[in-house]
Amino acid sequence: MNVAANFAAAHTPAAFDTPGDVYNATPPRIVFGAGAARGIAEEVERLGAKRALVLSTPGRGEMAKRVVAQLGDLCIGLMPEAVSQVPIELARACRLRATEMGADCLVSVGGGASIGLGKGISLELGLPIIAIPTTYSGSEMTGFCGITIDGVKRMHTSLKMLAATVIYDPELTLSLPLDVSAASAMNALAHCVDAVYVPTISPINAFAAASGARAIADGLRGVAADPSNLDARTQLLYGAYLGGAALTGGFALQHGLAHTLGGSFGVAHGLSHALVLAHVTAYNAQFAADQIGMIESALAVPSLGGAIFDLLAEVGLPNSLSAVGITKDQVAEIVRITVETDNGLNPAPVTEDAVRRITLAALYGERPQ
Repeated sequence: MNVAANFAAAHTPAAFDTPGDVYNATPPRIVFGAGAARGIAEEVERLGAKRALVLSTPGRGEMAKRVVAQLGDLCIGLMPEAVSQVPIELARACRLRATEMGADCLVSVGGGASIGLGKGISLELGLPIIAIPTTYSGSEMTGFCGITIDGVKRMHTSLKMLAATVIYDPELTLSLPLDVSAASAMNALAHCVDAVYVPTISPINAFAAASGARAIADGLRGVAADPSNLDARTQLLYGAYLGGAALTGGFALQHGLAHTLGGSFGVAHGLSHALVLAHVTAYNAQFAADQIGMIESALAVPSLGGAIFDLLAEVGLPNSLSAVGITKDQVAEIVRITVETDNGLNPAPVTEDAVRRITLAALYGERPQ
C-alpha cells in the first residue's frame, strides 16, 4: 500500500471542519518553471496594475534591478531595504513611502525578508502582491506574517497579505549559497511537519505536507551534492511550494519556538527552524503519532525526529543552538516568550517544562531517541 493509501485508510474522518478566511487559503495564481520570472511584466498587467513597487533585501538588490528593468514603465521604484523578522518600524516607514509614491502593486523579490516586507506593507494598504521567492521559505504561499514588535515576533493573519501571484523560477535559486540553501530547505521541511498535525489543516494540505517533505528531502540531498544542479533546485523549490501550501493550514509549537529564537535572539530564520525541528517533532510524536507517521512514511524513516537530526549533519548544518551563540542563561527567556505567544494549535501541551526540555536538547545537540 502506498503512502497516500496508508494515510487515507488511517485518516478518513466521519466529519471535519476547517476555519475560513486566511486558514488554508492559497494564492489564486502560481507560475512555476525555469525562466518564469522573465514574464513579470505580463503578470503585473494581468492585475491591471501600472505602478509596481519592487521590494528586496540589499543583498538581492542586483537581482531586483533586473526585475525593475523587465518591468520598464510599469515600475515606479525599488526599495532594497527588507531585513529579516519584519521590524514594525520598517513596515510602517515603507507603507508611508509606498503611499506617497502612488504604488498600486508590490513585487517582492527574494526570501522571507522581502516577502515579509511586502506583507507588512499590504497589511494596512491592501495592495496586490506578486511574490518571486528566491529561497525555500514558503512564506509567499500564506496570509500569515511574523512582525517583530518591541523585540518579540508576533504573528499576524490577513487575506490582505495573501499574494495575488507567485512566480517560482528555480534559475533564481542557483546563486543561493549551499549553507543558506540547506537552512532554508529545513525551514520548508518544518512547514510540512509542523502543519500536518494542527487541527486547522485541510485534508488536501495534509497530503501536500507529505508530498512536500519527500520532495524537499530528495531535492536537498541533490543540491548538497551539486548546488548547480537545476533539476535538484527545481525539485527543492517544488517541495517548498507544497510546504508553503501545507503551512496555510496553520502551524504550532515548532514555529513558535523558531520565531522566538529569530525575533528575540537573532538566530537566522532558516537555522532557527532547522535546529529545533527534530526536538519538537520528537515531543509531538507522543501525541500525534498517526500524523507524523504520514511524514515518516513519505520519507521511509522509522523515527522522524532522529531522521531530521541526522539530515542536519548530512547537508553540513550545525546541530545545536550553542553552535549559533545561544547560551544556557538565555533558556528561561526563550521558554517564557514561546509559552506566552503559543497559538493553542500544538497537539501536545505547551508547558514551560516541555519547552524547557526541548530547548535544552536543542541547545546541546542531543539526538532524539
